[in-house]
Amino acid sequence: MSDAIKHECGIAMIHLKKDLHYFKDKYGTTMFGINKMYLMMEKQHNRGQDGAGLACVKLNMKPGQRYIARVRSNSQQPIQDIFKKVNKSVTQASKNHPNLLENVEEFKEEVPYAGELLLGHLRYGTFGKNSIESVHPFLRQNNWMHRNLIVAGNFNLTNVKELFETLVDLGQHPKEKADTITVMEKIGHFLDDAVAKIYKKLKKEGFTKADASPQIAERLSMKKVLRKASKKWDGGYTIAGLLGHGESFVFRDPAGIRPAFYYDDEEMLVVASERPAIQTVFNVPFEEIQELPPGCALLTKKSGAVNLSQIQEPVERKACSFERIYFSRGSDAEIYKERKKLGRLLFPQIQKVIKNDLENTVFSFIPNTAETSFYGLLGAVQDYIVQSLQNSLLNKDNLKKSELQKLISLRPRIEKIAIKDAKLRTFITEDASRDDLVAHVYDVTYGVIKPTDSLVIIDDSIVRGTTLEKSILKMLDRLNPKKIIVVSSAPQIRYPDCYGIDMAKIDNFIAFKATIQLHEDQDTLASTLESIYSNCKDNQDLPLEAVENCVKALYEPFTNEQISTKIGQMLRGNSIKAEVEVIFQTIQGLHESCPKNLGDWYFSGDYPTPGGNRVVNRAFMNYYEGKSIRAY
Repeated sequence: MSDAIKHECGIAMIHLKKDLHYFKDKYGTTMFGINKMYLMMEKQHNRGQDGAGLACVKLNMKPGQRYIARVRSNSQQPIQDIFKKVNKSVTQASKNHPNLLENVEEFKEEVPYAGELLLGHLRYGTFGKNSIESVHPFLRQNNWMHRNLIVAGNFNLTNVKELFETLVDLGQHPKEKADTITVMEKIGHFLDDAVAKIYKKLKKEGFTKADASPQIAERLSMKKVLRKASKKWDGGYTIAGLLGHGESFVFRDPAGIRPAFYYDDEEMLVVASERPAIQTVFNVPFEEIQELPPGCALLTKKSGAVNLSQIQEPVERKACSFERIYFSRGSDAEIYKERKKLGRLLFPQIQKVIKNDLENTVFSFIPNTAETSFYGLLGAVQDYIVQSLQNSLLNKDNLKKSELQKLISLRPRIEKIAIKDAKLRTFITEDASRDDLVAHVYDVTYGVIKPTDSLVIIDDSIVRGTTLEKSILKMLDRLNPKKIIVVSSAPQIRYPDCYGIDMAKIDNFIAFKATIQLHEDQDTLASTLESIYSNCKDNQDLPLEAVENCVKALYEPFTNEQISTKIGQMLRGNSIKAEVEVIFQTIQGLHESCPKNLGDWYFSGDYPTPGGNRVVNRAFMNYYEGKSIRAY
């Protein structure tokens, strides 16, 4: 994606079902869990570079011994930083215990992160905050082992304000309104309540306080706790948690917006945001890694017994399509095929624009993440060439030798046109000077483009168009092509996200700006904006379930092609000599390519939860009122 946006988060959880002796004997190291967690987090580093955290729970520790540990970092390399601290704790403990790595009991007692339950998190901050207090996992402490709660997640809720108010009504005093704190306190409240009720019942049955503890762990139902806590959550989420007495849980939203995958065997339960992380780190086949169903939770007892339970009733599956287009690692077998198909399905539109003139067309991609879609596009071009040759040979009576030679020699022209200069940084803030520097972020390959050529450049998606306008198009224009065709493997991004990706301001989108310009060209802008604003205001006070997306009306008068043409005109400006055309994937093509991830609200405005409609209306109202603030 040439327009960098912050997005997502990543989780990694390991619940070892055997004691550490088992893993030392079988795998030759007491560091088994720690080492695997490090690899799990590194294999998902694409999901978060603002911060990282690790929490650990040890089983069967004696009173007075530390059984919970947590380390977090918001440094420039947070994963490396937290594991340097982990390794430092091992080194320090080894000074007093020379055979520490060989003695499992000593290792577990002396090393804070030597436990059976490990929870890791990688963070991208959608609100721009990067303080250490914002880094997961979050810890809710209590002297009762069962009430110690550790939470980390990949999520965003749209109704944090209402949830916060319900906590206040319950008598709590949360320290802030952040959704992570709100979620943790919600779960914590019902956890406290459940533990208190179980203890009260045990007391009547004659159990002492000391004897009650294991009984509480046995009778506690996290299914009921999560069901009560999440009853009014509106948003996309995968939330993982550890309890002090040794239980763990991972819970996914009813629409399956945020991803979660798991592997379960007799030795361990492993959970991650991305399937390839589990495949690679534990060397398990694709088929043995399961996707956590929407609305369900994996509930694991201290004993290692795993139960897949439905917490909330699933709704229509709307797994995030951006996961497949861009954010997830392309090494996943399904994602790789889907991205190739996204590129393949774009060829008919390109073919129309270049008028079948492959001899004078050069294909390339920007940035590197668009490479897989590029391969799919090339596959379609090659298939077209083969089909053309076959058709010509079937009509061989009319085929001249020169024409046959031309068809046989025809190949798609492929070039590495643009290379990002990773070392270039734009420190100057003065606009004119900064724009000139930004234009040089990419280096171009000279000498491969003719003045008669059309240059086709494929990108993952076009969000704001800023990098295209300020940098890429200016650099490509120096090659003097006849036409520059920018191709997006994603449809036009028209609506803000509110489930974890940092796209909260509607007026940042190039598709929105182009549509505004089209209304202005037709002298319908003032009346259209006023009508939409009025409808948004009217929807403000409706019950959440009744709120509609009023912003769809902005786009209804225009076709996709009209908006794409206007985007091309705006990106070209007055300084680009070459013609500029922009081609977007269709929503139908997106669904055909990614049939399991039909969450397309960025493009269609069809939000999977009622809170999404309220957010998009709020985003429009902010634009209309001239407020440059987030909509949630």
